[in-house]
Amino acid sequence: MKTKFFLIILTCFIVSTTFAQTSINNYKYVIVNNKFDFLKKKDQYQINSLTKFLFNKYGFEAVMEGADYPKDLMLNRCLALHADVTKDPGMFKTKLKVMLNDCNDKVVYTSQFGVSREKEFKAAYNLALRDAFTSIKALNYKYAPNENITSLSIAAQTPVKTEVAEEIQQLKKEIQNLKKEKEADVVVPDTKPVDKMTVIEGVSNVLYAQAIDNGFQLVDSSPKVLYRIKNTNLKDVFLVEGNSAVIYKKDNDWVIEYYSGGTLEQEALNIKF
Repeated sequence: MKTKFFLIILTCFIVSTTFAQTSINNYKYVIVNNKFDFLKKKDQYQINSLTKFLFNKYGFEAVMEGADYPKDLMLNRCLALHADVTKDPGMFKTKLKVMLNDCNDKVVYTSQFGVSREKEFKAAYNLALRDAFTSIKALNYKYAPNENITSLSIAAQTPVKTEVAEEIQQLKKEIQNLKKEKEADVVVPDTKPVDKMTVIEGVSNVLYAQAIDNGFQLVDSSPKVLYRIKNTNLKDVFLVEGNSAVIYKKDNDWVIEYYSGGTLEQEALNIKF
């Protein structure tokens, strides 16, 4: 236990030291928050969309929070900086600045304040944001890969992911052993499984995957969140949050497997990522 704790502390120290030596150019993506604190709702006055547009305009590869992330970003969130815009209080001028944080929530860059004297909110925010981006434009950003960010960020997640991977491997072994004992496919009973899991009957009901921290939430067309699933080290294999279950891809179909009263249950899911 002491050895494991020491390794985690050592890894965190190495990650912190390495990130201190990185620059803006070492980050491949910028994730733009879909709501800024000074606004009442998501993308109000299209300020969040404008932020994403301006980052892309000045050479960055920006994505909106919760959108479909590139595969390498899904596997390693430390490739991205998180962009937030804050407002300085004032009565006669609108002042905005852009902040970039790394995956450890450490501030990597803060822009100059952009200023506008317009009275109408939409125009004031638009002009102040564009003014703030003049300092970002001056960075002349150009992506320069840093192997330390990739390797160490993955290493920092290894202690937890290794344990998860071992649990998944054990669960898959149990599933394979049970399958060998049965001549026919597993039949799903009409009764609902335990652990308050929601059953999706058949595959006609589509579940839409929305990215969250360390995984996805699966929602129906309501939209209602039916499952929250967590990433693992295995490709196309997820753990179901709050339940002893695993979701994985079998051929071209998604399957959820779980135990109900000591019996292995299996069900097909129609998931759109």
